[in-house]
Amino acid sequence: MTRLLLSVLLGVPLVAAIPAPFALPTPPGIPSTATAQSELAALTVAPQGSEDGYSRKLFPHWISQGGGCNTREVVLARDGTDVVENSSCYPTSGSWYSPYDGVTLTVASSVDIDHFVPLANAWRSGASAWTTAQRQAFANDLTNPQLVAVSHTANEAKSDSGPEDWKPPLTSYYCTYAKMWVKVKYVYSLTITSDEKSALVSMLDTC
Repeated sequence: MTRLLLSVLLGVPLVAAIPAPFALPTPPGIPSTATAQSELAALTVAPQGSEDGYSRKLFPHWISQGGGCNTREVVLARDGTDVVENSSCYPTSGSWYSPYDGVTLTVASSVDIDHFVPLANAWRSGASAWTTAQRQAFANDLTNPQLVAVSHTANEAKSDSGPEDWKPPLTSYYCTYAKMWVKVKYVYSLTITSDEKSALVSMLDTC
């Protein structure tokens, strides 16, 4: 938790207010393979904790990011192509490619914004001990690869699973998926299980 606590204790938000137009990468913060392997080796391996007390409401999400836009709308603008927004920051047109399954979506309401490391998974691997402010930062993180626009079908299939239980249908995305997962777990000092680590090692081997 050291990296996360430092930001919170200093009063520096992990979520920046980003006015339109948004120029973030899609998504940001994906490490190199070598960095991901090094960060994976540094993660604490431990059994998952209990889900007792968990609720999505404990992770306030889709908060305001300034300019009348919330976190979901920022990611829709960032991850989409030719996105046109109305005066309320809602996308009225555009297209979104779901990297999990290769599906292209053309209606914003049909796009899910996935918490890459699911909120329940984070709860079981350390977030149960966080403050509400820390959980809010995690659920709205635009700095690390924690939010990505995907199809509803893929998001539902993934649910709160780790890579040991669910992998994206597109095997070509395994490398990127593993690097993103490791980065988020590393930044937030979340634990991983032994099966989770084995899955990540195998996925990084495809890079």
